[in-house]
Amino acid sequence: MAAAGSYFSIIALIILIQLATNLNSCSAATPIRHSGRNTRFIRTSCRTTLQPSLCFVTFSRYATRIRGSPRLLATTALSLAFNTTRFATKSMITLSKRHGLKRREAAALRVCVEELGDSIDELKDSIGKLSRHGAGGSTFRSQMSDIQTWVSAALTDDDTCMDGLSGKSINRKFRSRVRRRVVKIAHLTSIGLAFVNRYAATHK
Repeated sequence: MAAAGSYFSIIALIILIQLATNLNSCSAATPIRHSGRNTRFIRTSCRTTLQPSLCFVTFSRYATRIRGSPRLLATTALSLAFNTTRFATKSMITLSKRHGLKRREAAALRVCVEELGDSIDELKDSIGKLSRHGAGGSTFRSQMSDIQTWVSAALTDDDTCMDGLSGKSINRKFRSRVRRRVVKIAHLTSIGLAFVNRYAATHK
């Protein structure tokens, strides 16, 4: 069990490093060759999400790496959500330093940076815990409950950020620019939560 935990920890670290180098163009990344069985696993898993098309396009490229493992699929999804959130937060910090922002827009960005910062911490904790534990037993259920709570909280953070973008005082173009990034984060986090729930359900 300890060896398995170490294996998944190493895989999770590799995924984080590899995804971090492709933050700007996940959809443009070179697809990895994968077998029909692995692809079918991704497609079937994506049907349990609220964004099945986005899910399949995003994760089918990792099919061989995931190898039909619900645990690796959940870890990959959370890692991608983590890196995308981190990248978007850095972009918002840069945007907040530009001159010409209205007071309301600057305030909305501060809220988003704070909320997404919380989301980053929650996703990071979730990835760490998911990569360390084994399957089965009361400890597993407790750990999965923690992960589900943290990922759900990350989704709430995304919603809070978007709520701050409402209002007539905020420029429409500015709102659309920021909202587009946050929606992408929310979709990836939602997919990650669906995969976490699916993994938890298969080991009750």
